[in-house]
Amino acid sequence: MTTRPLGDREVSALGFGCWAIGGPFSDTEGKPLGWGEVDDDESVAAIHAALDLGVTFFDTADVYGAGRSERVLGRALGKRRDEVVIASKWGNVFDEDTKVLTGTDQTVEYMNRAIRATLTRLGTDHLDLYQLHTGPTVEEAAPLADAAEDLVKEGLILGFAWSTDDPERAAAWAGRPGHVAVQHELSVLHDAPEILDLCERHGLASVNRTPLAMGLLGRRDGSRPATGADIRSAAPEWLRFFSDGVPTAEWAAVVDGLRDILTSDGRTLAQGALAWLWARSGRTIPIPGFRNVTQAKDNAGALAHGPLRPEQMAEVARLLHG
Repeated sequence: MTTRPLGDREVSALGFGCWAIGGPFSDTEGKPLGWGEVDDDESVAAIHAALDLGVTFFDTADVYGAGRSERVLGRALGKRRDEVVIASKWGNVFDEDTKVLTGTDQTVEYMNRAIRATLTRLGTDHLDLYQLHTGPTVEEAAPLADAAEDLVKEGLILGFAWSTDDPERAAAWAGRPGHVAVQHELSVLHDAPEILDLCERHGLASVNRTPLAMGLLGRRDGSRPATGADIRSAAPEWLRFFSDGVPTAEWAAVVDGLRDILTSDGRTLAQGALAWLWARSGRTIPIPGFRNVTQAKDNAGALAHGPLRPEQMAEVARLLHG
């Protein structure tokens, strides 16, 4: 269980999502898009802890912290780069100096510039997985898939994917050479049976975004509100688990109802949520976020426990659906 297929390679069944370690950035109206202030030295130490505990898959994006996440990840990996698989994303346009997301660019020309900028920030000559981070139509995205295939032939990337929760978009690139994964939302609070079925049928990795529901299935509760530069302090509509920096009463009640079963067998709540994902499908690779060594060790510690047992999965289903 400790590894999962990603294309023709095996990676750790747990990946680490590097959005949070990018630190603060915002949209053009000043609304926060990051997870608050971070310490780069602590982020590097957390990545080293993850490596030592067997994590070999790290997912970032050029826009996270307006380039900062990629730079920190590249610094942390250093000479250990060949031990890991790195995924990043393109499609968003940002100002690295002002830390502002300024828009999107879904042209092939921008994609070709963006991959080279990503490689520079990461300090590597190739990227293992390159993912479209925006939502053009299937027709608009076709030239991008063609261009991604060209990048594979050039050796700049080893595979590509689309980060999307829409089953039609997720299916659009299936079967193309070099298309190896779909990144999508999946957690015990948000199932995605259509996309999981697609991954099973086409042998794709299911890279699971928000596996801990933005912290609701981990260490965040009403006693510690998110503030300032944390996106949860002014949650956009899609971030439905939080309001005014704290979990909504509705979602907090759902988690409380699941707490006993998810924390059984000595797991923390986060470890139980990750265990549900591994039991849900043999294709899943959850990518929880982290900001310090403690969080990194807690997340990586889930590997030792493995997936939930069938009877535990049945109990979760009963609690959620009656």
